[in-house]
Parts: sequence; structure tokens; C-alpha cells
Amino acid sequence: MSDPRLQRLERAVEQIAAATRDRPSTGVRHDDAPEDTGTIGTDDAVGFDPFPLLRALHRSGVVAVVMGQVAGILHGSTELTGDLDLLWGGGADQAGRLAQAFTSLDATLTDAAGAALLPTAAALDISKINFRTPTACGDCCTPGLPWGSVPVADYLADHDLVTRADGTVIRFVRRDALIAMRLAVGRTKDLRRAAELAATDFGPRRG
Repeated sequence: MSDPRLQRLERAVEQIAAATRDRPSTGVRHDDAPEDTGTIGTDDAVGFDPFPLLRALHRSGVVAVVMGQVAGILHGSTELTGDLDLLWGGGADQAGRLAQAFTSLDATLTDAAGAALLPTAAALDISKINFRTPTACGDCCTPGLPWGSVPVADYLADHDLVTRADGTVIRFVRRDALIAMRLAVGRTKDLRRAAELAATDFGPRRG
């Protein structure tokens, strides 16, 4: 029987497809999403499906941990999203594997300043990558990014996981870690989602 956490994300992808089907373009991307409603209302939510990229990451051997609202959905949040946030460790070996995963999906990659990146280990071994694939876009960050007091290196080392029927392992930050990250950012949507997760118990918090 499928893990309930995985079922929540699969159901959310179906709901996102239904909610965005035939939606006219507004020109608003996830980077410009209103801080109260999040990315579900942006163009990037149209057809959003994180599973192809998560499968490519798994097959390439990248240790990438899902953050943001995709992780929130896995933990029981009812709010939908339109982007995928990832945390990985950096380093030449992992950067090469990350490049392989992005290349397999013909991803478009840029750095934090918006400059185009080649899908090579040398180019991707940086603290923040913006990516765009046919079904998902978002940020891919390392602990080298300034995170303030948030111990993201600990979250990378200690996380939850679920496994799909095709063998894809999806790693995601623990519930308490996600709540801490939400509170540290402090936007309207983050505070609302942190409160939602703190008030809801969908079973084991460790996987």
C-alpha cells in the first residue's frame, strides 16, 4: 500500500492539474508570486508536476532534499503550489550528477543573478541554481547559501523519505525543520503554513 505522505503529493499534483487546466497566462512566474497566496496562482503552476525531476534526481544519484510547499504537502498541508525547492550538498561529484539529471530533462538553468548556466559540474557547483524543466521550476540551493540561523546542513543530513512504486526515493525535510524554516522566513504564507503543520498530526514525523 502506498505511503499516505506520497498519496498526498500525488493527489495534489492531480488537483493542481485540474485547477490550472485552460488557465490563461498572466505573465507572473513563481519568483514574483504574492507572498500571501504563493505560487499556485502563477503561470508556473500550470501543469506543475515535480515527479519527473525527482525521478531524474534519484536515477542520477543526487542527494537532493525537497523543501518548501512540496515538502509541506507531503507532511499534510492542504495548500497547493507551483514550484519545487531543493536542498543539496554541493561538491564536484554531486554537481556532476545534478547536471546529468537536468540534462536528461532539457532543463534551463540560471544563477541567482539570472545568468545562464551550462549543465556541467563546474558550472553547477554554486550555492543557488534556478531551474526550469517542462513540468517543474524552482530553486536548487546548498548550505553555502546564507541561511541565517537556520541549520540547513542538519536538515540535509537528517530528513524523511518516501519511495514511489517505480523505485524513486523522494527525500524531504522533516516537519519540525520545515516549520522552523517557515518561521525564519516569516512571510504571510509561511506563517500560515507553519501554523497549519504545527496544528496537524498525520502520523509519524520521521521516515
